[in-house]
Amino acid sequence: MKVINLLDYQQFSFEKMKKNNIFQTQRFFCDVYCFEPDQEQKGHVHGDQDKVYLVLEGQGKFKVGTEERVLGPGQGTMAPAGEEHGVFNHTTTRLRVLVFVAPNP
Repeated sequence: MKVINLLDYQQFSFEKMKKNNIFQTQRFFCDVYCFEPDQEQKGHVHGDQDKVYLVLEGQGKFKVGTEERVLGPGQGTMAPAGEEHGVFNHTTTRLRVLVFVAPNP
């Protein structure tokens, strides 16, 4: 059994958002995305995958479809397959987000 500590997944990069992989199989993956201030994950679409974002630390602007909301620690959202989605760290502090992606059943 693989046991992890989320505090171990805090690698950041000043160049761009950093993905820290935790778990990955043929059916899903789980990462921690680490954003420095003003970094973003540009809007994009997964045609056959649902994505869940859960904020661990900081605040960010999350866009799903045409809606955009600021989320903070303990909050999350889901981007269904086919919906454009992205994240922007609009603050002056770091943002860490737990991310799950899985194919649509």
